[in-house]
Amino acid sequence: MGTHPDQVGEIARERSRALAREAAGRRRRRFARRASRGGGGPGNGPAPGGRSLWRHADFVRLWSAESISRFGSQISLLALPLLAITVLHASTFEVGLLTTAEFLPFVLVGLPAGVWVDRLRRRPVLIAGDLGRAVALASIPLAHLLGVLSMPQLYVVGFATGVLTVFFDVAYMSYLPRLVDADQLIEGNAKLEVSSSGASVAGPGLAGVLIQLITAPLAVLVDAASFVVSAAFIGRIRRQEPAPAPASAGAGMRREIAEGLRYVLGHPLLRWIAASTGTFNFFSSMLQAVLVVYEVRHFGMSAGLIGLTMTIGNLGWLGGAMLSGWIGRRVGIGRATIGAIVLGGAGPLLVALAPLHGPVPWLIAANLLASFGTTTYNIGQLSVRQAITPERLHGRMNASMRFMVWGTMPIGSAVGGALGQTIGLHPTIWLAAIGSILPLAPGIASGIWSVPSVKAAIARFLPPPAPVQAETAGPVGPAGTVR
Repeated sequence: MGTHPDQVGEIARERSRALAREAAGRRRRRFARRASRGGGGPGNGPAPGGRSLWRHADFVRLWSAESISRFGSQISLLALPLLAITVLHASTFEVGLLTTAEFLPFVLVGLPAGVWVDRLRRRPVLIAGDLGRAVALASIPLAHLLGVLSMPQLYVVGFATGVLTVFFDVAYMSYLPRLVDADQLIEGNAKLEVSSSGASVAGPGLAGVLIQLITAPLAVLVDAASFVVSAAFIGRIRRQEPAPAPASAGAGMRREIAEGLRYVLGHPLLRWIAASTGTFNFFSSMLQAVLVVYEVRHFGMSAGLIGLTMTIGNLGWLGGAMLSGWIGRRVGIGRATIGAIVLGGAGPLLVALAPLHGPVPWLIAANLLASFGTTTYNIGQLSVRQAITPERLHGRMNASMRFMVWGTMPIGSAVGGALGQTIGLHPTIWLAAIGSILPLAPGIASGIWSVPSVKAAIARFLPPPAPVQAETAGPVGPAGTVR
């Protein structure tokens, strides 16, 4: 019995589709073999499949916005403490409190911010955060011009920008997975870190020059302008965000916060990442709270020399951002993350060992090690975090992590300022340096060292898609009382 012509055509089309699928499979296998051999060399190249984010217009806009605002923020990072020291003649403890004011919002509003970000579209939150920080920072040169600038105003501005940064950062980390695919997260985070690193390299040097040329208050105005430009770029992103998932019936703020905390503290990987990062941030903040004071009063360094030292040392940020993808492919993302913890802890030891005469090479080497390690660590653990968390929990996961890991920073800053005032600057530096080695223990306990890639992390750590019912959630139990 003969075959009908329509059947013949359908059989031919099916064979053609099968051949196309087989050819695509061969291409994917060839790419996987090249990737497993570390093909492509160092850098933050395109994700598997060759889809480079350079051609992703909306990502480029987000990237541009973040790059500009990061560059401006490096100016205030140096200008604000120098303003307090040189213009307002603040004490060591008062300078430490300035850092505390900037990071205290991560403790006070970090968890509610995660709930709100999960309830709202992320792009408007980013724009509001940028414009609000611009207004707050612009008040500093205005107050100086009117002759009313004071430490209380600096504390208020630091706190206000901190609150807005909490919302911006939680929304920003939750927005990237909506903008790019899962296999592009490492490339996206690496590119964003390259820009942040470039700002870290060039920003302090420019800040030192600007402060000497136009004074610290006017230098802060450049940072304010950078946030306005950042908001303009984010406003041009065209991709439409889906409407946020509605909150479960009867789920109030406290229950949604508890759900995010339970997810992080109950997760076999995230809870140890939080412990490692929070420990490092505590001792790093102790160091940073007194470092500029230490450089000015112990070593007699000028603003320009401090900026130059930071600029050269911050090349480690750029190196880590550019090489993290290649290192992760060569040794595995988990082992690269553990190695980064070791490097990050070694940097502060060199600060403590820096001699009174000729400290600059020691300070540069310390910053190179710490910045390279910190960037490599951030790219690895952030990409894994974003990949192993369900979309509906992204905001609360990021807020819970920030609450725990950045919440230690104001405490560390206050402790650093108080110790610097009482036991002296150099002993405080030593305590912070020794403490910076401790994050290695929870890092190893996390088991992240055995994770070779983001896809492996998804297969091992991403929970099943069944949603958690927020309305049946009780109060956070013993596992959630760690901090």
